[in-house]
Amino acid sequence: MASMSMSSVSLPRVGRVSAPKRASLKARPTRMTARMSAAAGEVPDMNKRNVLNLMLLGAVGLPGTAMLGGYAYFFVPKSAGGSGGGVAAKDAAGNDIKESAWLKTHPAGSYELSQGLKGDATYLVVDKDSKLKDFGINAVCTHLGCVVPWVASANQFQCPCHGSRYDKDGFKVRGPAPLSLALAHVTVVDDTVTFSPWTETDFRTGEKPWWK
Repeated sequence: MASMSMSSVSLPRVGRVSAPKRASLKARPTRMTARMSAAAGEVPDMNKRNVLNLMLLGAVGLPGTAMLGGYAYFFVPKSAGGSGGGVAAKDAAGNDIKESAWLKTHPAGSYELSQGLKGDATYLVVDKDSKLKDFGINAVCTHLGCVVPWVASANQFQCPCHGSRYDKDGFKVRGPAPLSLALAHVTVVDDTVTFSPWTETDFRTGEKPWWK
């Protein structure tokens, strides 16, 4: 009984892998390679990407440009149109100034403020023949920017801030202002008074305009 034969004892099997499992391990890289190849085929090439980018840019850009254009146009001052191509002068209520109506209420020698180029306060002047002069006088003092009133009794513009003086055409006659008042052309288009930039020589000084 003590002597047991070796043939009657069964030893466990160690370290063996069945053939089907080995086959499945070898097959995995093949399937992964196939998936990667299929995915690579789905990625669009560079030409297709460029076409798609251009289509997207056009779809977004056209409506955006139209909206920005309309927004910018809102801030452009209204022009009186016609051959003058100037900016319509406005009265205190913001209405276009009509020459016929203006001359009925403003006698010869009157200086009256209106809204001119860039929204600056600008004098319209009625000459001795009861006609509008062909230039307007910017009312902004060239010293520190105060609005200069017309003083009819002195026949001058007199700045209340620091005492600068200008003659009837806006020419500086006393400081501390360093320069004369700016000018603007005045024209009438279909009875509407308009301002346009004065870019030629200043007739009061014979020099180029400093405000150009």
